[in-house]
Amino acid sequence: MNKFRTTLIALGSLAMSAAACGSASAQIVALGASNTQGKGVGASAAYPAQLQAMLKANGAGMRVSNAGISGDTTAGMLARLPRAVPNGTRVVIVQYGGNDQRRGISPAQRQTNIAQIEGQLSARGIKVVQADGPIRQAMQSGLVQSDGIHLTAEGHRQVAQQLMSSVR
Repeated sequence: MNKFRTTLIALGSLAMSAAACGSASAQIVALGASNTQGKGVGASAAYPAQLQAMLKANGAGMRVSNAGISGDTTAGMLARLPRAVPNGTRVVIVQYGGNDQRRGISPAQRQTNIAQIEGQLSARGIKVVQADGPIRQAMQSGLVQSDGIHLTAEGHRQVAQQLMSSVR
């Protein structure tokens, strides 16, 4: 029983050390819909992964997690906010997208949802960075797939590059 107890204590210490090391670097969460998820290009080419690579290349100890779900609405993002944005998150990049309009959610309800998302994040001391502007710019530059809605890998790279200064 003594060996078992010693092993449990050692494992617990290792887990606590790993958690402490992980919390030393800032956490960034990309919350959004299909363009955050990387629809059509895959998660490894989506702007959150490209941003992670750019930050690493610049020596920034920041982790970027992708909480994008294709087809999501502002109501869906609001509902999953507590699970999608863990404690220790410093920055949330939000991409609200156009699914609300496609699903018949009124502009007033959309604005209410956005205000609640940003209010909850602000109350937790989390910086909010909007990705819809850079995504729109990439789309207007023609960096979209044949569907005219989802970014190409180059479009995602451009978005990540534009977000760099906001998240550092």
